[in-house]
Amino acid sequence: MDLSIIVPLYNEAESLLHLAEWIDRVMREHGLSYEVVMVDDGSKDGSWQVIEDLHAANPAYRGIKFRRNYGKSAALNTGFAAAQGDVVITMDADLQDSPDEVPELRRMIVDDGYDLVSGWKKKRYDSKLAKNIPSKLFNATTRHLSGIHLHDFNCGLKAYRRDVVKSIEVYGEMHRYIPVIAKWAGFSKIGEKVVQHRKREFGVTKFGMNRFLNGYLDLMSIMFMSRFGKQPMHFFGAIGSLSFLLGFVALVLVLALRICGRIALTNSVWFYLSMLFLVMGTMLFLAGFIGELVCRNSPTRNQYLIEKEL
Repeated sequence: MDLSIIVPLYNEAESLLHLAEWIDRVMREHGLSYEVVMVDDGSKDGSWQVIEDLHAANPAYRGIKFRRNYGKSAALNTGFAAAQGDVVITMDADLQDSPDEVPELRRMIVDDGYDLVSGWKKKRYDSKLAKNIPSKLFNATTRHLSGIHLHDFNCGLKAYRRDVVKSIEVYGEMHRYIPVIAKWAGFSKIGEKVVQHRKREFGVTKFGMNRFLNGYLDLMSIMFMSRFGKQPMHFFGAIGSLSFLLGFVALVLVLALRICGRIALTNSVWFYLSMLFLVMGTMLFLAGFIGELVCRNSPTRNQYLIEKEL
């Protein structure tokens, strides 16, 4: 199968038929074998009935329905597990992503050898205050911290080599950082393509302003996991050692001054600060040890990506 198109959706019943007709037309024009996996993330508006009708009319359309709303990351991860195509495309169901972009995205994977190609909505039709400006700040921060030079990490229109989606796990709200997760897993050839962004025709956006705060918190999490996920003691131990050393030196100086009669321990702020640093250092060491125990007993502790095997 040439393509698997993953469509996560929540309350998009009005747009699904239009999207399906558009996808079918593009696939026929380019002679591509395909499947469309629509993941219903707990919709309440009849989206699942539309998916059932699409499947009955065309077996290339498959549906997965969640019991409740789990979020886009869960929908994408489930879709990745179900995908059977050599190239996997993700797109939103709101018609703001154009299926006309799919053949070129696939070509960049197949012919140009990219592991992942991310769309870049260079011209957007969203509110500048609500989305455009925060998105630019968010993308600039992610570029700086990850070293991946993409303009639009959060674009829903992406193309993947099959190996990529079968080797990564997307959870929480990490769908914004799939390129970072892919790079962490060893897929370093990541490209970008300018894609068309269309105005929403039906419904309303399902994301609020809190996604930007959550996005930065998730970025901190993914960067920590990528660097110290297998060796947490390297992070906690380094900070704990520094804190303990500072506390120990300060305590020795305070005790020396006390012996010389210069200060009274109970009246010296430096005594309490030295004790604070000693306790903090000890606690950070313990956190590192607990992290190592968790890591050593994790079933994925020795899972590494193998590129080739003879």
